[in-house]
Amino acid sequence: MRQERKPPVIANEKKILALLETDACPVPFHEIRTRFLGNIATPAMSASPISVVKNLWGGELPEFESLDAVNELIGVLVNGLWNSLTRHQKRSDPFRLVRPTVTPTRDGLAQLALIRRQELDGFVEGLFSGAEELDLPTKASAALDTLGEVCAMIAGVHEVAIDPRKPAELSDIATTMKHLRELTRITEIEINRVVLDCTRARRQMIGSASNSGPTRH
Repeated sequence: MRQERKPPVIANEKKILALLETDACPVPFHEIRTRFLGNIATPAMSASPISVVKNLWGGELPEFESLDAVNELIGVLVNGLWNSLTRHQKRSDPFRLVRPTVTPTRDGLAQLALIRRQELDGFVEGLFSGAEELDLPTKASAALDTLGEVCAMIAGVHEVAIDPRKPAELSDIATTMKHLRELTRITEIEINRVVLDCTRARRQMIGSASNSGPTRH
């Protein structure tokens, strides 16, 4: 009998944003997305959704007035956002960074560069899950090196954009915005490469472990 496919979990972004504001979460939503995704992909055995959620508030959940409030937070972030991001472990459903609406000005450029840098920092933090080193598969390791280079470029753009002493003509800002869009495309490609390669390696490890189990006679 053919099993019906479960529909993908879709996160309620408005509800998540409202809850994060209510609980004074210090980490912006766009960075939470990439932290979660990095932790979904990580080969680190210590990784867990609840730990990542706690780390959004520095390691401890905020104080709640009721058990319902605790359940709502866990339900929205884990059952909602986390589970919705697991679908990006398939090549057919690649991850996309947020697409904020920003003005083609110095402030808009600084805002966009900051968002991209935070997204990259979040992904790496989630991937390493507190570990100083990771044994990554080959493609994932190479992709992570590329992401490091991209992050350095984006950080450079942000530093120039927030420094009023540095000249910035409108034409220069427009050109840099175009470069940031290209860096966004590269970032998405490399993030998805890390996720897919780590997912493939993890499945192979699980398969090898199950095949090497004790044999009954």
